[in-house]
Amino acid sequence: MAMARRRLLALASQLQRRAPAPPATQLWRRAPPRFLSSAASGPFDRLKSPPFARPAARSTASSPWDRFGGGQKRTMFIQTQSTPNPQSLMFYPGKPVMEVGSSDFPNARTAMTSPLAKALFGIDGVTRVFFGSDFVTVTKSEETSWDYLKPEVFAAIMDFYSSGQPLFLDSNAAASMDTAIHEDDSEIVAMIKELLETRIRPAVQDDGGDIEYRGFDPETGIVKLKMQGACSGCPSSSVTLKSGIENMLMHYVPEVKGVEQEFDGDEEAEVAGQME
Repeated sequence: MAMARRRLLALASQLQRRAPAPPATQLWRRAPPRFLSSAASGPFDRLKSPPFARPAARSTASSPWDRFGGGQKRTMFIQTQSTPNPQSLMFYPGKPVMEVGSSDFPNARTAMTSPLAKALFGIDGVTRVFFGSDFVTVTKSEETSWDYLKPEVFAAIMDFYSSGQPLFLDSNAAASMDTAIHEDDSEIVAMIKELLETRIRPAVQDDGGDIEYRGFDPETGIVKLKMQGACSGCPSSSVTLKSGIENMLMHYVPEVKGVEQEFDGDEEAEVAGQME
């Protein structure tokens, strides 16, 4: 028994002497991770390629908003307001539009004197443009959607104000002072004009439109007016004319017996078509 133990110890000693001891540094050294090696092609190499790679700088040349000003940011904030006419919408650019009075453009032909009105009529679907003191009313065709039209109108208004162009190319083409009181006006006409300017016009402009004084017939007592902007062609314009304007004029000016709406040639045909 003792002899067998001695033989085992001797054999273990011989095996220990034959096996070379590994260097001490190799006992604690770890092989470098495969995915950190440039020559490796391990499963983590995808971290060095898309989608985890840093994206390239975004190019602004192909931005869809570049058509609003060459990629430049705009600080203009335009608000909109609905009107009683579903085909008309008021746009508030946050800046004055008309210094005095208002201006109506019933068709593209009349807009040639105003760069802004001309640009708005260049948008497919725009049928009428009106300038107020601090707003622009745009009227569209029935088949055109506001979802399509509003961004185009926003762009046209922003481009106009950033261009520095005047609202009218001819200063004489600005607002006609239809309610200005002249020396040869009778007392009745002067009272009618004053009421239109101070009491009636502000209320009508709140709805995106305006009125134009066309005359007074002293024999019949009829005041002739022309509806402009959103009020022109509006389904409720006749109610506004009769229940609002006519009643107020007849109340303050007893000589007034009624109010009639006048149309230009193109407008008269359009209104006749709507009535049919």
